[in-house]
Amino acid sequence: MNKAATIPTFARPAFALEARAEFEALAAEHPDIQSVDAVVVDLCGTLRGKRLPIHEAYKIFESGLQLPHSIYLMDARGEMTNPFDRGFGDGDPDGTAWPLPQTARLVWGGGAPRAQVFLSLRDGSGEPDPAEPISALERVLDRFRDAKLTPVCALELEFYLVDSARLADGAPQPPLDPRTGAREKTASVYGVDDLDRFDGFLSALAQAAAAEDVPVSATSKEYAPGQFEANLKHQSKARHAADHAVLLQQIVKAAARQNGFGATFMAKPYADRAGSGLHIHLSLLDRSGRNVFDNGSAEGSVQLRHAIGGLQAAMAESMALFAPSVNSYRRFQPDMFAPVNRRWGVNNRSAGIRVPAGPSEARRIEHRVAGADANPYLALAAVLAGVLHGLENKIDPGPPANGNVSRDPDMSLPFTIDDALARLEQAAILPAYLSGETLALYRETKRIEAQRVRRVIPPVEHEWYL
Repeated sequence: MNKAATIPTFARPAFALEARAEFEALAAEHPDIQSVDAVVVDLCGTLRGKRLPIHEAYKIFESGLQLPHSIYLMDARGEMTNPFDRGFGDGDPDGTAWPLPQTARLVWGGGAPRAQVFLSLRDGSGEPDPAEPISALERVLDRFRDAKLTPVCALELEFYLVDSARLADGAPQPPLDPRTGAREKTASVYGVDDLDRFDGFLSALAQAAAAEDVPVSATSKEYAPGQFEANLKHQSKARHAADHAVLLQQIVKAAARQNGFGATFMAKPYADRAGSGLHIHLSLLDRSGRNVFDNGSAEGSVQLRHAIGGLQAAMAESMALFAPSVNSYRRFQPDMFAPVNRRWGVNNRSAGIRVPAGPSEARRIEHRVAGADANPYLALAAVLAGVLHGLENKIDPGPPANGNVSRDPDMSLPFTIDDALARLEQAAILPAYLSGETLALYRETKRIEAQRVRRVIPPVEHEWYL
């Protein structure tokens, strides 16, 4: 798995020219921009890169930006993991990162005006880095183009606002009510009064979404103190749906800071409260623009059923992508709004694979398994891989579930990070879509991260065993 160092000198890709034209238009519209954040998205979904003064930024569109290939291979703290000797072991070589089209935008929230552009890191032959999440998703989308199908996707994210001050042991605590100063303590799901009380944050979030062109369609109060959900609009370019999820995390945290809060997308910040999920909505259009999941019924077409069958078949080996950390698996508990099996249902929120109610022409799948801590590109890639696997193999998902099916754990699914990584190593479906090298790098990075977490003695062990 060791990657030989190559001198990153090759011709500028055509997409960088398109990105430059878009950036020049942005700069002309906002002549006060002083700097540009040139960033990649690592395996954890974290933005990493460099901040350049505006007069230096144009160079990245002409000659690219030199970044180490190890930039993708960080743990959740930003520490190098050196999987398969990539990083420390191979001399930490650079590649050339190039700006991607349709990613240049303003960055909202304090400080001098600045812009941001996403990059794709390439090796000496011009190929994307195998650990690059954006490219992994694009490989799956290429398979859909070959099948003459277009996924239409939208992601929605749950998150917690938290007090900026932690408890003595470092744990989070719910925020203070902006009106009364009292500590939040009730669930109050869908509470409009909660939206009123946190209007300062929600207004800032709306301003940030407008400034960064993030299509937030709705926000709602979720089932815990300080927990909210933001929905994003459907996109016919599926990669943009994942882009928007990454940007949403960025603007939620910025809007929270402006209002004196913290914000977290941790899957399970409170042991006795609901976790936060990343829900993926998708439908499929054929060449004529017809939704192939729609047959006029509530259950949808046979293609929808086959897609669900593929999602069921791929779920166990995909869990490490849906739930990337030790903490992620605390979310999977009966009656805690996280699925614990592969069941599917029509208008049934207790099922992990749900066919929502609504107009038949909008018939779609809602995949509810991933946590809010998942990398949006990799989670979406795994879901789309499962869908295409089901369509290609005409997999029957069985009958839809009725009633509450969240109390019946499917023990063939992995419910720890170690078991999930082991299942990913044995994966029979995902490698054909995302590439085995991508999955191996992800698996090893997350194995090292989990190992590092377990080296830390938590306070409860001192309390119980000292």
